[in-house]
Amino acid sequence: MLNDKNPLLRHYNTPHETAPFGEISIQDFEEAMLEGIRRDNEDIDLIVNNPAEPTFDNTIVREDSDREKSYYYGLLGRATTIFFNLMSAETSDEIDALAEKMQPILTKHSNDVSLNKQLFERIKRVHDRYACENNDGLRPLSAEERMLLDKSYDGFVRSGALLNEEEKDKLRALSEEASMLALKFSQNLLKENKAYSLHITDEAQLEGLPQTATDTAAQTAKEQEKEGWVFTLDMPSYSPFMTYSTQRELRREMYMARNSVCTHDNDENNLEICKRLVNLRREIAQLLGYETYADYVLKHRMATSVANVYNLLDSLIEAYKPTAEQERKELREFAGMELEPWDVSFYSHKLQLERYNLDSEMLRPYFKLENVINGIFGLATRLYGITFKENNDIPVYHPDVKAYEVFDKDGSYLAVFYADFHPRKGKQGGAWMTEYQGQWIDCKGENVRPHVSVVMNLTKPTAEKPALLTLGEVETFLHEFGHSLHGMFANTRFESLSGTNVWWDFVELPSQFMENFSVEREFLRTFAFHYETGEVIPDELIDRILKARNYNCATACLRQVSFGLLDMAYYTKKDEFSDDIVSFEKKAWEKAILGKQRNDTCMTVQFSHIMAGGYAAGYYSYKWAEVLDADAFAVFQKEGIFNPETAQRFRDCILSKGGTEHPMELYKRFKGSEATIDALLERNGIKTTAS
Repeated sequence: MLNDKNPLLRHYNTPHETAPFGEISIQDFEEAMLEGIRRDNEDIDLIVNNPAEPTFDNTIVREDSDREKSYYYGLLGRATTIFFNLMSAETSDEIDALAEKMQPILTKHSNDVSLNKQLFERIKRVHDRYACENNDGLRPLSAEERMLLDKSYDGFVRSGALLNEEEKDKLRALSEEASMLALKFSQNLLKENKAYSLHITDEAQLEGLPQTATDTAAQTAKEQEKEGWVFTLDMPSYSPFMTYSTQRELRREMYMARNSVCTHDNDENNLEICKRLVNLRREIAQLLGYETYADYVLKHRMATSVANVYNLLDSLIEAYKPTAEQERKELREFAGMELEPWDVSFYSHKLQLERYNLDSEMLRPYFKLENVINGIFGLATRLYGITFKENNDIPVYHPDVKAYEVFDKDGSYLAVFYADFHPRKGKQGGAWMTEYQGQWIDCKGENVRPHVSVVMNLTKPTAEKPALLTLGEVETFLHEFGHSLHGMFANTRFESLSGTNVWWDFVELPSQFMENFSVEREFLRTFAFHYETGEVIPDELIDRILKARNYNCATACLRQVSFGLLDMAYYTKKDEFSDDIVSFEKKAWEKAILGKQRNDTCMTVQFSHIMAGGYAAGYYSYKWAEVLDADAFAVFQKEGIFNPETAQRFRDCILSKGGTEHPMELYKRFKGSEATIDALLERNGIKTTAS
């Protein structure tokens, strides 16, 4: 018998039916997931046992547009969405344990659906009937309906629906093992990163560190009930230490701690997990008829083929490597020594300071978090007319999280927006956007609006100072906010096609596009006020930012390219992967690496994007989308960077359309032509307009 007090089994008595975080227990999650599976199976039985001829409306559309605004429908989706979002942002031993228990059950259910022969036969019948020249007398489908039909059919095929029973059993076993290993990979990485800290009690060892960094370290020590200062591998702690500390041996210790996680002889070692994940994905792809996992993935990407991905990466190496090598040569000469990896940030900062009289600490006083929030919200208002209002009645899962109602330019309710700002014990590193509820239009015509969330690890406030960000952290906020706009502006009929449900090499366009505003003078002057004096950021300081904008940009580009090369090297394997991970890694990205490589560090074992984050055979997407974002922003620069008509066209053609059409068609509708690499090269100073 179900617990009638389980909040996941009832209507949420909250503003906009937002998740009632404080009311949900671990037991509630488990019960709701199991009940959700049962209800899913009931729904599927209704479809497959329907005696009527399969049609779009009685077979395909049930999954999306026939949703009633009811707790009954979509229970599994809403329970797992909240659960796994919390597992990334606010996990615990209890959540981890339940994830290990439920992951194989959930994977089995997913396989049961995608390998259901009767269900697929009905979907195939609908797909085949619409493939006939005369549509077999069926009603015409809209472009969005046709996209959903094709996506549904192809999704089943790509999940093994055309396999025989023996092959289906093998696919089940492979996919279930892969899901468990991906979960274990993430758990290991979080535990290893949170297990390390550098505890300093000698104040002399703080030499060179800015006050912001030492204040944060002192607060961390206090939280851990220790004397002195504690530095962690969270970026707001790690990055300033590597940039400013004069203690080379301590920089080496921090660097090695971060870059050797999950390689140690303990339960959190990820080396064999990575090897097995690569092989599992290769086996899955080959079982489905593809030579490699990359071939399987790229069928549904703008790049379309392995050759096109390598063409992009190789063209970037050709364009950027000479400049990157010159950057490294100048840095080595400036340092007067051969550089180890733990020296690069330290001397790069010193050289930047000498050349441009600029470093991130000079900018922090102008980037008080509350002002940055107002500035980014204000940018959205200026571009799109939307407004944000904090609502303390919307439940949140941690005190760091702020919840806002978002209103469209006509004053109508648009979305709920959560922002989670600071690192903490149970939170994965990095930054990401996610949703607690997607957007769709139900069968009564109600436009169900999304609940989107941005999760970051920004500098924390201290007892003495508010949270003061670096320019890089402002860019991170803008990036994730761009993803959230993609979610908030979603305006499609079907949830599975709304918002960020687009191809991976298109999804980063809205996010990377927003980063362009971070160095725009007119934008900075709207919010960058000194947290003590209220003085607006001086034009002279903005001038220095602009002059330093492309400092080491070629080196940064090659770093991203190297990650793309590593990703492709793993997932273009045709034969069993049995190499040593570390040596394979060093060879895979060698042509994009500057300087001597170390054999006692490893990126693969902490490369969440390609091992557990959905970017396997897709990390190149960041560079692919960077070409698009530079090209798109060039349109704004030509027509006015705050031009509301241009912004409305961007919203109408791209941000609101989700995955309802091919992404290149959406992009061409916005710009009038396909993107080229030229705008990116010009932005980075690699190529000028005249050349």
